[in-house]
Amino acid sequence: MAQVKVEPIEQYGLSKKDRPKTLFSRVGIVGCGSVGQVIARIISCRGIEVVFIELSEQLIRQALDSIDCQLERMIQRWGMTPGEKRGIMSRIRGTLNYEDLSDCDLVIEAILSKTREDSVGVRKEVFRRIEKFVTSETIIATNSTTLVVTELSSELEHKERCVSLHFSTTTPDSGILEVARGLYTSDDAYDKVLTFGKLLSRIVIPVEESPGLISVRLLVVLINEACHILVENVSNKENIDLALSSSLGIKQGPFEMADRIGLDRVLRYMNNLYSEFGDLRYNANPVIKKLVRANQLGRKTRKGFYEYDENGNRIKPSALI
Repeated sequence: MAQVKVEPIEQYGLSKKDRPKTLFSRVGIVGCGSVGQVIARIISCRGIEVVFIELSEQLIRQALDSIDCQLERMIQRWGMTPGEKRGIMSRIRGTLNYEDLSDCDLVIEAILSKTREDSVGVRKEVFRRIEKFVTSETIIATNSTTLVVTELSSELEHKERCVSLHFSTTTPDSGILEVARGLYTSDDAYDKVLTFGKLLSRIVIPVEESPGLISVRLLVVLINEACHILVENVSNKENIDLALSSSLGIKQGPFEMADRIGLDRVLRYMNNLYSEFGDLRYNANPVIKKLVRANQLGRKTRKGFYEYDENGNRIKPSALI
């Protein structure tokens, strides 16, 4: 019987160096608060690994627990199976070390800062730390809507790979992704982010770099004008919400939207836009400031324009207004 010749198959395969790399196989997120959690869930649902940076092990645990709860609610609404949930959670991990972003194709900054001055400084530092550990091909993005990526990337060595993208997390079932290029953004980086949005099955909306982009500029003006109408006693909150949701075909009225977003976040948007444009449309109505000072921020504190139970369901109008 002839001797069978056995040869190792490794010599016929591509070397690790020559092997093609799948684009967007892993995405990093810096900051995994409420917005970062939504972004992590959206990306992981499309089969992409996510690694997020937080400041402590406790915050990592809180973020993972919150994402787990979000997915559990989807199971209860028959929007997901337990097996799908396990797969999604297995693709998300948290870390304290920026070194763990080294093999990411895209890193998204999604931190929270209270004032514009603090926000710019902190985000610039985040961008510098990201650049220190990632390759020169890694795209660095910000999810901030009221700050421009040109300013945030101005001190980097490779400014051309920075871009602004905004996942709309303020409206239920929103499927849009606004993408804005900065002054230094290369065509290659911009086109890759457009492709990334399509991989996530989002409706990609290219926009010119501008604080607030499209969605936030329109949203805060709507909420602010609704507050003016309320203060003028034209009608009450419930009727103003009903008029908007019924006549425009949107799922929530302006006060319901504000409570969902968080009034502190709405106020931060307005302050940043007012500082940028100086337009009175963005000067927050005193009603918004009053509720924020009282820490009545909407659903997350169970009280804002309306009151909510522990599950986030509205129970009765707020007594404050």
